[in-house]
Amino acid sequence: MSEVRVRFAPSPTGALHIGGVRTALYNYLFAKKNGGKFILRIEDTDQTRFVPGAEEYITESLTWLGLTPDESPSSPGEFGPYRQSERKNIYQEYAQKLLDEGNAYYAFDSPEELDEMRARLQEAGATATTYNTISRKSMKNSLTLSAEEVKEKIDAGEPYVIRLKVPHKEDIRINDMVRSWVVVHSSAVDDKVIMKSDGMPTYHLANVVDDHLMKITHVIRGEEWLPSAPSHVLLYRFLGWEDTMPQFSHLPLLLKPDGNGKLSKRAADKLGFPVFPINWNDPVNNELSIGFREQGYLKEALINFLVLLGWNPGTEREIFSLEELSTAFTPERIGKSGAKFDIEKAKWFNQQYIKHVDTKTLSKELLKDLNNKGITCDPLRANEYVELMRDRITFITDIFEGAHYLFNRPTSFDEKVARKRWTEEAAMITTALIGRLKTVSPFESEQIHDALVTLLEEKEVKMGKVMQAIRLSITGVGGGPDLMKIIELLGAEETCSRMQEALNQLEVKIENQ
Repeated sequence: MSEVRVRFAPSPTGALHIGGVRTALYNYLFAKKNGGKFILRIEDTDQTRFVPGAEEYITESLTWLGLTPDESPSSPGEFGPYRQSERKNIYQEYAQKLLDEGNAYYAFDSPEELDEMRARLQEAGATATTYNTISRKSMKNSLTLSAEEVKEKIDAGEPYVIRLKVPHKEDIRINDMVRSWVVVHSSAVDDKVIMKSDGMPTYHLANVVDDHLMKITHVIRGEEWLPSAPSHVLLYRFLGWEDTMPQFSHLPLLLKPDGNGKLSKRAADKLGFPVFPINWNDPVNNELSIGFREQGYLKEALINFLVLLGWNPGTEREIFSLEELSTAFTPERIGKSGAKFDIEKAKWFNQQYIKHVDTKTLSKELLKDLNNKGITCDPLRANEYVELMRDRITFITDIFEGAHYLFNRPTSFDEKVARKRWTEEAAMITTALIGRLKTVSPFESEQIHDALVTLLEEKEVKMGKVMQAIRLSITGVGGGPDLMKIIELLGAEETCSRMQEALNQLEVKIENQ
């Protein structure tokens, strides 16, 4: 068996959609599973849609995720160039071969004539309004014009495209690794443009030629390309490459969380989550779109979430490292149905990974977040904050959002908790606790807890009656992580000062009850 070679072939027309990331991931995993090569090829034949910075964005996204190509524009192998725009001279030879052997033809129709054709077919109630085996008979092309007329038009510089000549009345068969055999009748396949008027190939010709020349053995791509697959199968046959045609796998769509339609940026924006792996600043409209990375997702969690959107490991197991996935992944376990993009599940994965990431790594991210907010924090103290909060957070930013009182003294107190829990008894215990805390040594959570328990026993007050009020006096809120650990981290002086301030402010609430 020849070496497995797969490619991820995005177009640099904007940010890399998360669906494209999943396609890249599946290609990467299949290559690693089979000891093969993962290739990045930039399909930039449509220069009218080229967006500056998009190629660099794609590369940075893959690098962040750890999906490093074995061959790419920045790391070329023996099958380059790896940008289609740099391969322009290659395609003309194959287009000419198709023309010479009667498997393609010149078409001189203007945009207006094409619109008239579609309108005419629509009025006649035709099931297809495309340029196909039937409609081409009434159009201006080298199948309906004489050889002299065709030469005259070309010599005169009249614009033309080259179209694939689809056979009449034939079943076209595709053996898909996900969907098994797919059979499409040629009457449902249009005569696709394979060479544009500017001399650049379309995706259809370019990707078939490039896949053949780059010795691609498996094409793993999105379901949206399945309708084009019959045309690609015909191109392989017409170019004499049928025996080396790659195996196809067409991946199921990523759907909105409710399953109603394909996941789009607009739908994700409405629901408040990203669809791009990293931040994308669109140079066209100067609009910044937040990425998964910047929203606080760990790359390991995002990969783990994405791989299960369409692929089933065959067990109940959900947590996999990239290396484990490289061993476990098989295309045969990819489903045919669309996968709902459950962002809550993505958050769950992030929570699981945060619980197991080493403290120093999370601490660095916390310090970055605090620095962005203009807050300075000792790295050792940041480590302690991470350990205190890691089981309660989804994102690193949640440490500040969920425990801002660790960094700033509260300026207000939860009124609902105060009304319910701040009683004269609670105020009495808080006052007494200030005195006790000043004597605790060493000032650690265990000793702090023992001092509180002793105080409550002496005063014959149950812990449950005052605990929330004590927390309120220190943090301003009624819930959170281990209060004894919070007190330890804040220190005796800060804790006692906060409790005294609470006593001064909350006394008024007691008097006004």
